[in-house]
Amino acid sequence: MSTEPQSEGGRHESAEQRADRNWDELMQELRVTQTGTQILTGFLLTLPFQQRFTELRSDQVTVYLCLVVLGLATTALAVAPVSIHRMLFQRRRKPQIVRLANRLAKVALATLAALVVGIALFVFDVVIGRSAGVIAALVALVLAGVLWAALPLWVRGRPSR
Repeated sequence: MSTEPQSEGGRHESAEQRADRNWDELMQELRVTQTGTQILTGFLLTLPFQQRFTELRSDQVTVYLCLVVLGLATTALAVAPVSIHRMLFQRRRKPQIVRLANRLAKVALATLAALVVGIALFVFDVVIGRSAGVIAALVALVLAGVLWAALPLWVRGRPSR
């Protein structure tokens, strides 16, 4: 039998091993988030250089600029844990780093949801009209809410098998 302490979930790992595992899992999740966010933000940053951009109404330009800010903020939030890790590397602060990075990842997911909803609003508004934009944004909001919040909370509340 192992002499290592048994922790949550029946794993035999020390607090340091658990922090390392949690960090690795969190970094993998952030890689997915960062890639998607950076692609979306990159596309947004190219829009002012398109011919039709000058045809946007002032409210559409405002929505666009809000989306750029959301994209940049989401990117910063998703990259921040790496910077924090670098600054605190080899200082035996991994559990604290993991807790902070987890919070930042949750905020990044919230801003990513807002970005996706806003992009749906913007694209449908520009291509079809304001009503279609609002409907698309509501659909995106419901999808993000169900898939990114309600479903995980529902699974968490159910007994594991």
